[in-house]
Amino acid sequence: MLIDTHIHLDAREFDFDREAVIEAARVAGVRRFIVPAVERQNFDAVEALATSHADVAFALGIHPLYVGGATAADLEVLDFRLGASRAIAVGEIGLDQFVATPAIELQTEYFVAQLKLARKHGLPVILHVRRAVDAVLKALRRIEVPGGIAHSFNGSLQQAHQFIDMGFKLGFGGAMTFTGSTRIRSLAAELPLSALVLETDAPDISPAWRHGARTEPADLAEILKLIAVLRSDTPEHVAAATADNVHQIFGRGARFGTDR
Repeated sequence: MLIDTHIHLDAREFDFDREAVIEAARVAGVRRFIVPAVERQNFDAVEALATSHADVAFALGIHPLYVGGATAADLEVLDFRLGASRAIAVGEIGLDQFVATPAIELQTEYFVAQLKLARKHGLPVILHVRRAVDAVLKALRRIEVPGGIAHSFNGSLQQAHQFIDMGFKLGFGGAMTFTGSTRIRSLAAELPLSALVLETDAPDISPAWRHGARTEPADLAEILKLIAVLRSDTPEHVAAATADNVHQIFGRGARFGTDR
């Protein structure tokens, strides 16, 4: 079973062919999709996708790049929705030090608040960690949560093991497909298979064969093959192991439509 652990199916880039994109991914072998929210305004959209598609699960959270437009009321709504909905995680949340705005202080305020909500509701988290791995780890040491996924991981081997020791899995996707991405490829090859999950981040983080174009969930099949090659393993074994890793984080049912 192939599981895309990070895909923004609600994005406007899919508005004209969303159902065709989902079906193409199914044909390519993708059996489950996890769709994280990025702001309060798309909470309804990601939940609606899960309601209407048996193979979609959703997470609710406020992305660090969206906190500039967020309010305390949004956190209150998030708190309520996490308790009242079938969200499987708090996400996408975290920190981004690649950009100058929103200010890191504001990002941190919302990140910490959402970690506390994850702890309150007993939910794992889906983390955005761009250029901010140490800062994210520091926050996780202060506020323990039930594990989760460090999405699009691009830290060091030492940082990877710190996440693993905290009960996290690490997401690998399109960035790894470029031959110049030697560090990410080394991590994908050397880390325990029990620590890896697969993702596309579609429509973002284009793989090498779509450079500059829209990423699609069907690309996960080629990402799987590359990881298998890097690890001198079979695609079937990697697919089964990474799916089991997802089940460890979210539970085997993971609140997908067919498992309710």
